[in-house]
Amino acid sequence: MGRKIIGVVFLIVLFAGCGNTVLRDGVYTGKSGEDDTGAWGEVTITITDAKVQNCEFVTWEKDGTVKDENYGKINDEISNQAYYDMAQLAVRAMKKYVTDYLRKGSLKDVEAVSGATISYNQFLEAAEQALENAK
Repeated sequence: MGRKIIGVVFLIVLFAGCGNTVLRDGVYTGKSGEDDTGAWGEVTITITDAKVQNCEFVTWEKDGTVKDENYGKINDEISNQAYYDMAQLAVRAMKKYVTDYLRKGSLKDVEAVSGATISYNQFLEAAEQALENAK
């Protein structure tokens, strides 16, 4: 009887720990795969006391240029307003993804912005890789 109880307690402890992955303190980076234009995303997370304290998300064009307030400009000018507006929607969405993640505490609760799903997918992929590196 005693062995059965010990065995049951062991299994309960074993399975209870399966869902609770402890993150190691430190700074971890994850990189997404490239999209069809060769662009990719990179997430850097900071873990303190086994919790995500900070998150940064940067996306890069194929040539290594950061997608920022100049993303969508051609030769430093807005030559196509619709293209620029769409590019800047993605830049704003990147900031929203980070804010949502830090506020909500879970990647599954971060919602995609319509028109910026490529950066959403890059964010999720890179963040998941960074978290995997923190385990």
